[in-house]
Amino acid sequence: MLIASLILSFVGCGLVIINSFSMRVITPAQSTTITDSIAILIPMRNEERNVEGAVASVIAQRGLENASITVLDDQSTDSTSELLAGFSQQIKIINGTNPPSGWLGKIHACSTLAASTEADYLVFLDADVRLHPSAISATISSMEKWGWDFISPYPREIARGLMERLIQPLLQWSWMASVPLRLAERLRQPSMVIANGQFMVIKRAAYLAIGGHNSIKGEVLDDLELARALVRAGYNGGVAEASQIAECRMYESSNELIAGYTKSLWRAFGGVAGTLFAVLILWLTGITPINSASLGHPIGWIAFLLVMMSRSLAAARTGGNPAMGVLHPVAILALFYLIALSWIRKSRGTLQWRGRAVA
Repeated sequence: MLIASLILSFVGCGLVIINSFSMRVITPAQSTTITDSIAILIPMRNEERNVEGAVASVIAQRGLENASITVLDDQSTDSTSELLAGFSQQIKIINGTNPPSGWLGKIHACSTLAASTEADYLVFLDADVRLHPSAISATISSMEKWGWDFISPYPREIARGLMERLIQPLLQWSWMASVPLRLAERLRQPSMVIANGQFMVIKRAAYLAIGGHNSIKGEVLDDLELARALVRAGYNGGVAEASQIAECRMYESSNELIAGYTKSLWRAFGGVAGTLFAVLILWLTGITPINSASLGHPIGWIAFLLVMMSRSLAAARTGGNPAMGVLHPVAILALFYLIALSWIRKSRGTLQWRGRAVA
């Protein structure tokens, strides 16, 4: 067991090092003037705290000669509608409707937004994302340079509360420690796809060819499944490190974070067997090393240092806090709690997000 822990920790650390030096990176310096038509599409449901920041962020975009901004107000019950009305001269506002049977709310909102435009590029953006003024032009310039049909620029994840500081850094670390990104680009295997729907750009022709969001209308992990559908259809694309052009604070309280993760973690590993396998791997790399080290096993210390180094390097490379790597075992225990809670709520049929049933 301890040898397996050491091997897995070594492999994970090795992948983080390789990806740190080879992964795609988007910076403001890559920005050029984009003449293609671009639709910036933002779904909002009870986003009163994000309206002004999100809209101001996209209005400030530079280097886009033919861009439009459309926000879908998805039946908000807070002051989102009133705040959006203040920008009515600069953005187009669509009123959302209840999702049809079989559709999840955000997916239906994104589908409605996409249907409202004929732009060459569709830029899907979450309301809690803040962009550098050159973010979209730099992203599309990079897509054109790399010959990509879609891209998922991964924002810097802002974490302030304790649960945020424990859980959020696991997002970037998980894909940097598990997938050789440049190899994944060449192999085009759906199982190796990484995507983040917070900020996603897709050529409209590719989007339509796969049936758009209709093809993944009931998927909790809509961003990942949309990217997989594109890869299956033969389109090029993937993830890029984008901490210099975008940032996001997903949750502003522990309760929000718990609700956000539990709505989808039951699906994150493909099913019960996949979840158990993932928990085993996480136990071997997150808990076994520190347990063994505390009992005086040198191999345990080596494995723990490898994992801590991988966490710290991933954080440094993606705009996070490298010091949080030392709390990796605590973060894994917190993740186990969220995974278990997700499955419990799934089994009881009580999964919800923003007042709507998820599954």
